[in-house]
Amino acid sequence: RTCDQLRCTACDFRVSLFNDYIWDQSCDYLFFRNNMPELSKLRVKMVKKKGARAYACQCSWRSISELTDLQTDQQLRWVCGKH
Repeated sequence: RTCDQLRCTACDFRVSLFNDYIWDQSCDYLFFRNNMPELSKLRVKMVKKKGARAYACQCSWRSISELTDLQTDQQLRWVCGKH
């Protein structure tokens, strides 16, 4: 269970999430900086993986395939955008 209104305080972008996908290992900062939030452009670096979830804003990204507390990741600046 996760917040679906995450927002990044570093780049001020809404965090997008994609069920059953992970990010390709070749992803880098410039890829997300240049392609967020265009899904058609992001798809080239998305890999299908059942049960996983790919998260990204314009400056950070994560692929999660097991229960993970994102608040413990000190590099992420993602907060609940309020409901």
